[in-house]
Amino acid sequence: MAAASWGASPLPSGMTEFRLWAPAAREVTVALEHGTVPMRALRHGVFVLRTKAAAGDGYRFRIDGEDVPDPAARAQLGDVHGPSLVVDQDSYQWIHQGWRGRPWHEAVICEIHVGCMGGFEAATRELPLLREAGYTAIELMPVGEFPGRRNWGYDGVLPYAPEASYGTPDQLKALVDAAHGLGMMVLLDVVYNHLGPSGNALPRYAPSFFRPDTPTPWGPAIDFRHARVREFFVENALMWLRDYRFDGLRLDAVHTIHPASFLYDIATRIRNGVASNRHVHLLLENERNDPRLLEQAYTAQWNDDGHNALHALLTGEREGYYAHFARRPLEQTMRMLAEGFVYQGQRDQHGRRRGRPSDGLPPEAFVLFLQNHDQIGNRPLGDRLITLIPRERWRAAMALVALCPMVPMFFMGDEWACDTPFFYFTDYHGVLASQVREGRRNEFAAFSGFSDPGRRALIPDPNARATFEASWPRGGDTAAASAMRRWFRRLIDMRMQHLVPAIHGCHALGCALLGGRALVARWRLADGASWSLAFNVGASTLRYKPGPYAVRIHLEAAQPGLLEDELPPDSLAAWHEPPP
Repeated sequence: MAAASWGASPLPSGMTEFRLWAPAAREVTVALEHGTVPMRALRHGVFVLRTKAAAGDGYRFRIDGEDVPDPAARAQLGDVHGPSLVVDQDSYQWIHQGWRGRPWHEAVICEIHVGCMGGFEAATRELPLLREAGYTAIELMPVGEFPGRRNWGYDGVLPYAPEASYGTPDQLKALVDAAHGLGMMVLLDVVYNHLGPSGNALPRYAPSFFRPDTPTPWGPAIDFRHARVREFFVENALMWLRDYRFDGLRLDAVHTIHPASFLYDIATRIRNGVASNRHVHLLLENERNDPRLLEQAYTAQWNDDGHNALHALLTGEREGYYAHFARRPLEQTMRMLAEGFVYQGQRDQHGRRRGRPSDGLPPEAFVLFLQNHDQIGNRPLGDRLITLIPRERWRAAMALVALCPMVPMFFMGDEWACDTPFFYFTDYHGVLASQVREGRRNEFAAFSGFSDPGRRALIPDPNARATFEASWPRGGDTAAASAMRRWFRRLIDMRMQHLVPAIHGCHALGCALLGGRALVARWRLADGASWSLAFNVGASTLRYKPGPYAVRIHLEAAQPGLLEDELPPDSLAAWHEPPP
């Protein structure tokens, strides 16, 4: 293993090289089990040491007399405040050595929280059920080390170390390995826009890691103007892709990363740093709706606009960010299906312009979903969509996502109609716990259902263990859940049979109002065939047939005995028309 720019790298000689960037430090030593060894100061705040240390050995950096964990620790003993561990990334024996990934257009994604599944080993045991449901990929919420034993993962402070409460690095590799054996890709959420509020020691010895002149919702922004800072995150991305063999990364909230040139740089380094015969996919969350990143560097973007428009259409909700989609949700859903982004330079409800034109991008540049961890967990009571709308409408919306040429993503349990909540949860203590609890409740003071303080007091405490445990998906072992899995699998099989073989290179032919609260969207597939979806959430039965040679592939509707061209309320129909 070659030495990295950050952290502890075991060498073939039996030595380990330790590297740290600590520009504000006067003296740095490595505290090992057999004693403390001083590090040599190089230029520009870099400290280095080669000394005898083996995989599994614990260590800490002692900076000007204060012990801190390695910010690039590959594992921790216990928690962020415990010793860091030397890890030999080459020791795991991969079973599925020949895996090279899958093309992006074959992706059907399930987003999962490893902690709510019981850790890496428990999640590995669930993989066959996920594959049986039709998923070809799973996307893990962040697994970097965070304080405590419960967290969404977006408050991580040691992004190189898999969370110890989930399992060991080798157990995470075994999860990825097992998924590959089932033909499934594994994607990972990574957080490069901030570090969590507890356990982050970097400001003490590397204050220039951050820039106080650029605030973010989580504190001062990370300063990507520094080469050492950029390298910290580039090496992190390459570690997940090379050492753990993840098939792709989803970069969280990149609109808070400045300068944006880093996003192009890291994508280029990744493309050049992994084997050219692998399928590696790079995804974005980006409120700026900037199609240039997708045209030049990234595979796809989470389509938050698509979710928001669909949610407003399905539920009628108008508060929070749904206010930007509440006036014309059907029109905005139509625009999303035809062009990708809803906001392509228009002004939102606050008068701000957002986005750029995206109609030149292919559908597979967008990940479409009805819900994800944010849109469930950031509700006061963690409600899933299935508890907010009639079951028939939910099924029709699920079918829309599954049969749309955009890449579909579902949240864990969607495949069997899970209705348990998914809350925001943490494991903080003392003053920070109080701040998080009260801040969480006060976020919803402007919402009509929670303007009363007594009502807000019912919002679960994020730090309570019960809040975490209530978020575990339950009910997946019933006969009803099995029946729903079969229903879901039939949808995915239809996608794989009729859509996926000709989806790469397809383009939208437009989306039109069918009448009332119904739409029809059409795409030209790569083989010249056309694909049509008609979606009705209105109160009246409508009629639609795309052409004389079109064959209806699927009708998702509660009413039996319908004619070929009838589209009842809360339904979705899909047609395939061969090339002319």
